[in-house]
Amino acid sequence: MSPITRIVAGAVLAAVVAVPAPVRAAAKGDIVDTAVAAGNFKTLAAALQAAGLIETLKGPGPFTVFAPTDAAFAKLPAGAVDALLKDKAKLTSVLTYHVVAGRVTAAEVMKMKSATTVQGGSLAIAATGGGVTVDGVRVIKTDIQTSNGVIHVIDAVLMPKQ
Repeated sequence: MSPITRIVAGAVLAAVVAVPAPVRAAAKGDIVDTAVAAGNFKTLAAALQAAGLIETLKGPGPFTVFAPTDAAFAKLPAGAVDALLKDKAKLTSVLTYHVVAGRVTAAEVMKMKSATTVQGGSLAIAATGGGVTVDGVRVIKTDIQTSNGVIHVIDAVLMPKQ
């Protein structure tokens, strides 16, 4: 590395370290950007795009999203994802069933018996010593903070009751 490159790199590092923690935290991405950056929500991102919900979940919120991973979508029967992607109304219903208005942390979820989704349905919540389930689906990672809400990762796709 040339001396000038070292000086520039050192100055950039010093500037980043010198920024107070609250300012750095404010720079976190929104729900969509955070999920995309994680790398294991590609199917969810494609579904949000197909349903026209990207801008909504990039909006001010706050939102709580119970986000199924790519592996969760892979558990659906063969052809189910493709069928959902072709039926925008049903896809929108399924996706908005994963979203609760407001920023609901894991500690708050643990105290709840149910939560109303933006789709209008009600998620059954059960907290046990082994963790939390939402409509019988395990929450596998909690409290991923974003600029406009919080993401809780789940290991299956939630389906609204018809």
